[in-house]
Amino acid sequence: MPAPRIKSPHLLVAESGADREGHGLKRTMGLFQLICFGVGAIVGTGIFVGLSDSVAQAGPAVVVSFILAAITCVFTAFSFAELGGAIPVSGSSYSFAYAGLGESTAFLVGWCLLLEYGISISAVAVGWSQYVNELLHSITGVQLPAALSAGPGDGGIVNLPAVIVIAMASVLLVRGVRESARATAAMAAVKLVILLAFCAIGYSAFKHGNLTPFSPAGLGGIGAGTTAAFFSYIGFDAITTAGEEAKNPRRDIPVAIMVCMGIVTLLYCAVALAAIGAIGGKQVAGRPAALSYVVNEVTGSAVGGGVIAFGAVVAIASVVLAVMYGQTRILMSMSRDGLIPRVFEKVNPKTSTPVAGTLIVAVVFALPAAFASLDAVMNLCTIGTLAIMAVVNIVVIALRRREPGLARSFRVPLYPVGPLLGVVFCLYLMYETGWQTWLQFAVFLAVGLLIYYGYGRRHSTLATAAPEVTASAAAEKEPQAV
Repeated sequence: MPAPRIKSPHLLVAESGADREGHGLKRTMGLFQLICFGVGAIVGTGIFVGLSDSVAQAGPAVVVSFILAAITCVFTAFSFAELGGAIPVSGSSYSFAYAGLGESTAFLVGWCLLLEYGISISAVAVGWSQYVNELLHSITGVQLPAALSAGPGDGGIVNLPAVIVIAMASVLLVRGVRESARATAAMAAVKLVILLAFCAIGYSAFKHGNLTPFSPAGLGGIGAGTTAAFFSYIGFDAITTAGEEAKNPRRDIPVAIMVCMGIVTLLYCAVALAAIGAIGGKQVAGRPAALSYVVNEVTGSAVGGGVIAFGAVVAIASVVLAVMYGQTRILMSMSRDGLIPRVFEKVNPKTSTPVAGTLIVAVVFALPAAFASLDAVMNLCTIGTLAIMAVVNIVVIALRRREPGLARSFRVPLYPVGPLLGVVFCLYLMYETGWQTWLQFAVFLAVGLLIYYGYGRRHSTLATAAPEVTASAAAEKEPQAV
């Protein structure tokens, strides 16, 4: 059996130019921009739209579900922080897997990232459409017709708002990362203010009786709620995709990940308690635009709900922008390695952005957002994301053994217990998705392997590069950790 094709961290950094200017990209993002980018990538549909689904599973115990989902993510966030500081390149978990476990595993991770980001962007865009209608109704008293605000599977023809938000995000991304970072920072500030205002309104009407029964479905409901709540945290890994555009990636990426996870977890628990405490879990469960509904019920006016809807429109748009950014950078890294067509690695010299790759991603992700019902594949997105997170935890262990002298600006605490616990939590949530999802995932991975052996393996730059070039690049050592 041939040895796996492993690309050393030194080679990854040397090829990307990550310690200089990364592959035509410009270093424009400081720590504050990275934190805003992370909050922008995480806080959106999961809390504005998905909260009602989590409450339907767990009831008031959804707070426990959010904490369990956060614990799962925190262990993996430690691993992302270590790897993001040690290998500051745009490929994120794809590049980490390439350095730790080899090319075939890296390709499957990239394949799963396409699933994670593709479905999450499309789902987020559909959620954006719901709140656009809510905002229109609160301002004008009318809404878009169902034919133009939902796909065929949801009783409409085309989800036009979902297409519009993806198109707007692609325009910003094409203009340049500086403009995108500024827009993301502004939108992150707006949604944080809106959610804090929601908490103030919700807690003003808080009734302890609304929290009983606390866990109507028992531990099974909490477990199912955790799986649903996990979707709310998807996106924190996108911070590591800015490795070649951050000013000081070795220091700032680990810090940004930790800060974002702390902010988001506290915010989610506070919002969930405020919503349920104000009107009760049964009223929140399964309700579209749940936060606007809560405010309308508490204040007796549609004005407050309109403000929340405005915040949701801004918040969800920022998620589309941040996650699309991450997807284009991962595809750029895979293209640079020859595993997918070269069009995705081309950077426009004027804007310093992968224009062609961004436009292709926008078109591909807009199609399911416009026409497909995504409910059936949401668990597939979740299991794919959890599989990636499990791999990242394993990579930390593999690289500690293979590259003990690698410069690391952050180290996973309680090693090796921390990464192992990360794997265990990921496997538990994967189990909770059910056997049908596992079957879908197996088929999805099989298709990915066919693509890899049919195209990626034969075009891999690692396999076709001259040995002396590879050895020379691998010999380049990174500067010591900051």
